[in-house]
Amino acid sequence: MKEIPVSINTDYIKLDQFLKYTGLADSGSFAKMLIKDGEVLVDGEVCLQRGKKLYPGCKVTVKDTEEIFVVKKEEE
Repeated sequence: MKEIPVSINTDYIKLDQFLKYTGLADSGSFAKMLIKDGEVLVDGEVCLQRGKKLYPGCKVTVKDTEEIFVVKKEEE
């Protein structure tokens, strides 16, 4: 699997926002559906919390995709 770094300029980002930010979900309702259906893994475990806070170092994967998105803190 290929790791893709995703820079954020805040201390954390919520999971549903992250899915939209990365383009994994094209809308909030689609992000909500992915999470509710158990399709999203955070650090290798299924996450059902839309508002889960992702901090630098967290790894997000959507089932049946080849990419792992890694949260990184944007360098100032």
